[in-house]
Amino acid sequence: MSSRRSARLSAASVRAEQDAGPATTVAKAAKNINRATTKSASARKVKSGAPSDSDLPLPTKTSASRKRKTVLEDPSPELPSGDGEAPPKKKKTAAKASKPAVNDAPPATPPRTKSKAKTILPPITPTPAAATIMSDPYNPDDSDAQPVPLDRLALPLGTNAPLVTPETHRLITRPPLDSISPSKAPAIKLSTTDILSKALEHLIKIEPKLKPVIERYPCRIFSPEGLAEEIDPFQALVSGIISQQVSGAAASSIKAKFIALFAPSPAPSNYFPPPSVISAAEIPLLRTAGLSQRKAEYIQGLASAFHSGSLTTEFLFSAPYEEVFEELIKIRGLGRWSVEMFACFALKRLDVFSTGDLGVQRGMARLIGKDVEKLKKGGKGGKWKYMGEKEMEEMAEKFSPYR
Repeated sequence: MSSRRSARLSAASVRAEQDAGPATTVAKAAKNINRATTKSASARKVKSGAPSDSDLPLPTKTSASRKRKTVLEDPSPELPSGDGEAPPKKKKTAAKASKPAVNDAPPATPPRTKSKAKTILPPITPTPAAATIMSDPYNPDDSDAQPVPLDRLALPLGTNAPLVTPETHRLITRPPLDSISPSKAPAIKLSTTDILSKALEHLIKIEPKLKPVIERYPCRIFSPEGLAEEIDPFQALVSGIISQQVSGAAASSIKAKFIALFAPSPAPSNYFPPPSVISAAEIPLLRTAGLSQRKAEYIQGLASAFHSGSLTTEFLFSAPYEEVFEELIKIRGLGRWSVEMFACFALKRLDVFSTGDLGVQRGMARLIGKDVEKLKKGGKGGKWKYMGEKEMEEMAEKFSPYR
């Protein structure tokens, strides 16, 4: 009976297999195709150098911990070994920005620097133009009109420039040396041709340190050519007032406009308005030349002094320096420095010594070995001096009568 049952089961199995034969065959074929495709892909991966996931070893606890430690130290990912090179590791960022290289371009905005405390500069030495403008000759700067230097009598303590009266244009000068009577000649004869050389010899004899300075800077003012130039003292004083507290270029411009207010047409090149014309002019008219209210008043007051006769060209030529100084200092607008520069550069007196001139102060301070730059910086609140007046006068006394 059991044999009969087994035979029936076997027959049923054979029939089932026959019925499902085609489907099973298809399934097996599909399975084989998939397996072949997988093997082909795996083969390509192996050939290209990239291992499959199944070939990589499983990480152990030790390797995992090491990996975490590596990640903390170096966050850059590792690439699997192969023909390609791994990218360079990133450098650690410093806490502070490194200084730029020497060749790097400068930053757009420069770094702020601590501002130094402003130092008070010493007072400006009056510009030489303010003194030089006083020595403008009466004759125009024309070679044909330049006076021929004459060998005239010269005095160390007197006026050596030929002076022209502002109203009548009369020339006041010393006679030629050869026309002086022997009985009236001074004990020491000095002329306009040799007084400068005698003065320089005296200065070098007293102080040999002055020799290189004298040789480097020739003195034209007291040369024979300089002493031959005719000077209008009124024009020189007006020019000095105009040039106060302004540059040389500004002073020349204002002076030209001032002359144009009164110049006739056509006007000679050496024209300058006389005191009688200026004293009668209105202050507003004088100001149109660029003068301040004060300067216009000063110039009109000076013109009135010349026009009234209280100040004359003859007095400026023949009076002792002390009297000339006292008379001029009374006029508004003429301070001590202006009078001293007028006496030296216009009247051409050789024994004028200005203790208030900063250029003279600097020169004397350097002569005795003082540090001029240190003295500049040491001044506080603008109150400073290179040397005291008493010390300067005592030092300069030995250079008389050519101070």
